Amino acid sequence: MEKHEMAGDFPLTNKIVLVTGGGSGISFEFVRLAHAKKAKILIADLQLGEEARQLVESQKNVHFETCDVRRWKDLRGPIDISVRIWNDVPDVYIAGAGVFEPKWSNFWQDPEDETYDSIAINVNHPMKLTRIAIQALLSRNKKGVVCIIGSIAGLAGNYAVPLYCASKHAVTGFVRSMAPCEELEGVKITAMCPWYDIYPTTKRDFGLIATTDMLSSAVKTPLWTNQPDKMDQFNLDGAETVTAAQVGEAIVSLVEDGQYKGGTVLEITAYGTRVIPEWNISPTPTKLTGLVSQAEIDRNLAPIKASLNNQRTSLL
Repeated sequence: MEKHEMAGDFPLTNKIVLVTGGGSGISFEFVRLAHAKKAKILIADLQLGEEARQLVESQKNVHFETCDVRRWKDLRGPIDISVRIWNDVPDVYIAGAGVFEPKWSNFWQDPEDETYDSIAINVNHPMKLTRIAIQALLSRNKKGVVCIIGSIAGLAGNYAVPLYCASKHAVTGFVRSMAPCEELEGVKITAMCPWYDIYPTTKRDFGLIATTDMLSSAVKTPLWTNQPDKMDQFNLDGAETVTAAQVGEAIVSLVEDGQYKGGTVLEITAYGTRVIPEWNISPTPTKLTGLVSQAEIDRNLAPIKASLNNQRTSLL
């Protein structure tokens, strides 16, 4: 089988970068860092946060395109814009848009009749963007990099947020499946797994890895702050073990550094970064500061129990 040149070291300078979800949070931090490295940037998002708006308005090489990542037509649009503005397709594709089981697409509250939109956003969007990226890069005979923002929720499970965990497991499996693409086509596909530290909700785990340190750990982005109910449910009001800027810097390394090959799943926590192996994964490091209290477990599961109790009542 014919092989192509590996992506290797891939500095962002003068590269064209497409970022979904780049209007805020982790994805915007990557945008900010890529801009500082003189990259040309396309932000594809529903709206811009204030910092992103200021950057777009003040910099000629940062453009914004309204994009609903559930619509594949919207995902293809920025490619045409890149060609029109810079006469080339993007070199780097960051799939950063995502949701954390909002009320409008939630397994336990179950408001949808046709499909889970959270799966369309967290799973279908990064997979389709990757396919679009490969097609665009091959059309110009270019090397390139795709990075999907996953989560360590893709390495374990959680009864309270099963759709979110399932979606991030899908990202992990997809990226590992795409590992040969770098060697065969010159397109490196990777995943960044930030530290969304939600303690497990199966009793067999409580005495092993659930600790009070794990109860208040998250990258504080709009994924959380736009859902006050989730902030309260998971006791995250004062939490922040890894900043969005730190995750952005890790994504830069994942894109630029040739030591990270296609198929790499890179975890970042308060204890550093590590490449997650495909087999025999050890638990994420954490400080054993004490067991989770029953009150915290009850708090975490309360919305689920309330929803199911209502269902029992409706069936009587």
